[in-house]
Amino acid sequence: MATDSNRLGDTTATETATRLVHRNINNTNSTVSNGEVTNLEKHAEDLMQWKRHAERIKSKVLDQIQGQLSDLLDKALTESVQTFTQNGNHGNNYVTRDGTVTTTNNNDHSHRTHTEKDGKVFMDRRSILDDLFEINHIRTIYHMFISVLFLFIISTLAVDYIDQGRLVLEFDLLSYAFGKLHIVALAWLLMFSYTLAVPYYALALWGTLYHRSPVQGVLSVGAGLVLSVLQAVVLGILPVYVVFHYQLPPASRFIIILEQIRFLMKSYSFIRENVPVILKHKTKEGEGPRGEGPRGEGPRGEGPRGEGPRGEGPRGEGPRGEGPRFPTFSSYLYFLFAPTLIYRESYPRNPHIRWNYVGVTFAKILGCLFYGYFILVRLCIPVFMNDSNTPFSTRTLVLALFHATLPGMLLLLLAFFAFLHCWLNAFAEMLCFADRMFYKDWWNSTSFANYYRTWNVVVHDWLYYYGYRDFLWLSRRKFRTAAMLSVFAVSALVHEYVFTLGFGFFYPVMFCLFAFFGVAFNFTLNDKRKSPVWNIMMWTCLFIGQGVMVCLYCQEWYAQIHCPRTGDSFWELVTPRSWSCSN
Repeated sequence: MATDSNRLGDTTATETATRLVHRNINNTNSTVSNGEVTNLEKHAEDLMQWKRHAERIKSKVLDQIQGQLSDLLDKALTESVQTFTQNGNHGNNYVTRDGTVTTTNNNDHSHRTHTEKDGKVFMDRRSILDDLFEINHIRTIYHMFISVLFLFIISTLAVDYIDQGRLVLEFDLLSYAFGKLHIVALAWLLMFSYTLAVPYYALALWGTLYHRSPVQGVLSVGAGLVLSVLQAVVLGILPVYVVFHYQLPPASRFIIILEQIRFLMKSYSFIRENVPVILKHKTKEGEGPRGEGPRGEGPRGEGPRGEGPRGEGPRGEGPRGEGPRFPTFSSYLYFLFAPTLIYRESYPRNPHIRWNYVGVTFAKILGCLFYGYFILVRLCIPVFMNDSNTPFSTRTLVLALFHATLPGMLLLLLAFFAFLHCWLNAFAEMLCFADRMFYKDWWNSTSFANYYRTWNVVVHDWLYYYGYRDFLWLSRRKFRTAAMLSVFAVSALVHEYVFTLGFGFFYPVMFCLFAFFGVAFNFTLNDKRKSPVWNIMMWTCLFIGQGVMVCLYCQEWYAQIHCPRTGDSFWELVTPRSWSCSN
């Protein structure tokens, strides 16, 4: 449809130009015959103006048509999925890139399609940047960022040659930040092994005993307490102990803490999605608890693309009237590596792996690491290392803040591109995971409410379905504002927890930005703001916010070095050293 609209715009512009050409040819013949050369030049200039005018009209018409067509197609796609589900087709349904719905059914097993009413819908779709990079204009902007990286490298080599008389390209900051990786690997392996085995088999054992036990409530509470204690010890205390006991450097700390949070969110999603199914349906007599067939009949079969075959009953059930099919161990293992925090027994899959795409994507991640290194070395460290000897004042803070806005924004864009696009797409490609909507066009947001929804779709989905919607369900949909505020509070606390353990000091900059300014912007700069002016406001606030974070955290980092703590009192631990350090 977009192609037709382009063809229509081209035809209109061509016909207009043709009529103008014929008219000007006639006028030109008349003019030449009379010897008026100046009129010929005037008509040629008019012709060019009309062509430019037609091109402008064409561009405006195409933009308007494409925007309307996109909205109509999105609406039609959503309505088709909901209608398809409501008509009673309860197979394994996926919406593919061409807009069709794929269904897998089997007489032995079943799976219920998840609509937005029931949960997240997984579709076969690409990441937005992969589509945008196919446009020459967007790819040129990407090339400009790469050229800036080369400029950083050249400037670093030039400065080192002037200062030391030789070409030096050392990456001592990277080697320091990612130090002690063997400890990180061991800690990750322990957390992964626990998350792989304990939640799965604990749920399987509880699911087997629940409907046979005369004291179901006591069994459930006891199992929940035991699992909570194990989660708190292995996924709660152990990572924090490793971080502080081995005095890990910053990047290694962030790896452990972020993986700790990821495993907690993954295991919670797995339990949250499967417990309601077990509570509602009794296990079939003679049926194993781990997604196996009746005992003695071999393992559960597999359908297309590694998916388990499905039946016609609700999700997790066997054929109608029979008990639930417990998730297979392979589906849970796949989920632990899949780039999503919402558990499903199967996902839409691609038919093959593009290893060239994987290699190029990991190369981009490596490039982003070096890009961040040069930003810190060239734009941040020289400034804030010298400012650490200056007493804290309003003037010092303001100057440092505005100096940090550009590197702060560059670091934000690098983090987005490296993780939300490259890292998640690389793992999605290796796992043939077809739903690549890890983010949306957050850069076009005219409100912070839309920015929060589109910046990180992976985490937003988890917070929305397990935080916001569950809170509404518990409160019987009476406290929507409280549900939203609770999500902001959890997000602010987790972000502050990550930064506190990652940097090794408490400075609640991230918490204040999320809990106070984030909430205020969410209600004031809401979805009612549609003018492009509000997009400018959103970007301005992002620049300032990133400048504040880079400025304050860098100042505190060097203040902790030059003015170490002299005691272990509570106020000594929570008071920023940059407020009083002047050495």
